This record gives sequence, C-alpha cells and structure tokens, in this order.
Amino acid sequence: MAKKKKNTRSFSEKLLNKYRLVILNENTFEEQVSFKLSRLNVFILAGISSFLLVTGTIFLIVFSSLKEYIPGYSNTNNYNHQTTQLAYETDSLVRVAKINQKYYESIQKVLIGNIEHKDLSADSLKYVSALNFDSINTEPSEEVKGLQQEIAQKEKFNINTAQIDSEYLFFPPVKGHLTSTFSHKDKHYSVDISVEDNTRVVAAANGVVIFNEWNPATGNVIVIKHKSGLSSIYKHNSKIFKKQGDTVEAGEVIAIAGNTGELSTGPHLQFELWDNQQPLDPTKYIDFEK
Repeated sequence: MAKKKKNTRSFSEKLLNKYRLVILNENTFEEQVSFKLSRLNVFILAGISSFLLVTGTIFLIVFSSLKEYIPGYSNTNNYNHQTTQLAYETDSLVRVAKINQKYYESIQKVLIGNIEHKDLSADSLKYVSALNFDSINTEPSEEVKGLQQEIAQKEKFNINTAQIDSEYLFFPPVKGHLTSTFSHKDKHYSVDISVEDNTRVVAAANGVVIFNEWNPATGNVIVIKHKSGLSSIYKHNSKIFKKQGDTVEAGEVIAIAGNTGELSTGPHLQFELWDNQQPLDPTKYIDFEK
C-alpha cells in the first residue's frame, strides 16, 4: 500500500513540477525569453487550443458559404429557386403545347373539310360503295387554297419542334441546289446538295451520334441515330464538331460542308436517310431548295 501511495504522489509531483523554457541567442547565448510551465499547464493550453480550433471551424462552416462545399449538403435557397424556375418553365411549355395543339386541330379540320368521323357499320359501307365519286367535286375552294399556301410557306421557313418530333418530318441539314437525286434503280441512296464553302450542316432531327469517322471515298462522315429506327448520314464534310455518343438536337450545327473524299467534285453535302435497313428518299420529307 505504501508503494502505491508513493507512485501516486510521484505522478502528482511530476504533473505540478515547474519547468523553465528558455530561448537563447544562438551566437551570444544571451537569454531572450523564458517561460515557467508545468505539465498541467501544457495539457490545459493544448485542450483550450483544440476546443477553440474545433469551435471556430464549426462556426466558420455554419455561418459562411463554405458549407455549400460539404458533400451531401444541399443549399435550400438555391434549390427553392431552381424549383420555382422549373415550375414556371413547365407551365409555359404546357401552355405553348396546348396552343399548338389547338392550332393543328384547326388546320386539320380545314384540310379535311371539317368532316366528322362516325363509326363504320355494314350499312354505311354499302352506302359508300354505291356512291359515284367521279361526280363529286373534290377541288378545294379558293379560301382553302390560300390557307394551304400560307401554311406551306410558314412550314417551309419556320419548322418548329412539334414538326421535328413527328415521324418522317425533318429539319433541312443544308439549303442549296440538288445536283443528284435519290434512285432505287441506280442504287443511289442519297441526295447531293451543292452549297457554298463553309456552309454549316445541322442535325435533321433529335438524336445521338453513332458514327464519326474518315472515309477515303466520302471524307468526313457523321451518322445520327433518331427515334423509331431512323438514321441520317452526312458525308464529304470538311469539319465535324460532334463525336460519337454526343446527343444533338434538330437544327444544331454538327459539321461544316466541304469537298473531302475521292468521290467529291466540289463543296456539297451528300445526305442519306434510312429507316432501319431501308433507304428513304430524303426529298419526300425535306425541302432542300433555298
């Protein structure tokens, strides 16, 4: 028991014993500064310093913008602002979609003569088969002709997103003179559009770039995959801005038309349109002429 008391007393003495910390001049050994410390003082100072450091760090993070850099922390104000902005944009898009829908429904009624479709029956089929359609005047009125021309003119120069997203309706990749047309008989599954130097080539519709390579015959080639198994091919480009895997939107610039490849005889774009494995005549769906 006496030995344990001695060890305890010895530890207390070591903890409370004063030590002198002296800082001397290296050249003259003159005393510059001196401190009297004990081990207990050192422990207390270290604890207070650690507490102040941790507390200061917490206050700095909580009451400053540094908290935004903490992984998993979300800025409530920024989130609310983005949510409100998205709500406004969504509401605007819904309103525009409804207006466009009404517009197209009105156009459709005019073009089809405002005919109401009724359920077919055996009697109605017999009645229709007995009609003499040769005697029916199917020539549209002057008012309808004028409206059709106005619509065609608007659609030619103002192709909107609703049209682009429709099946088999595309944005013209370039505007120019057709120098070569599509021919199944001659196995020429493309059209050639003559353009000026540095003419921008745009995506015919929304899609994903699935091919971007150089070909000795057709130069720089880019292929875009669209929905419903459709794909468009752009050849003889002088420069391509998109790489494989990029998502593009209709009307977005993807390349510069050029004169690359052995089969090219001047600045032009060779454009192809495919439905899965079947080639399509692009002129049936796109107006290339200026």
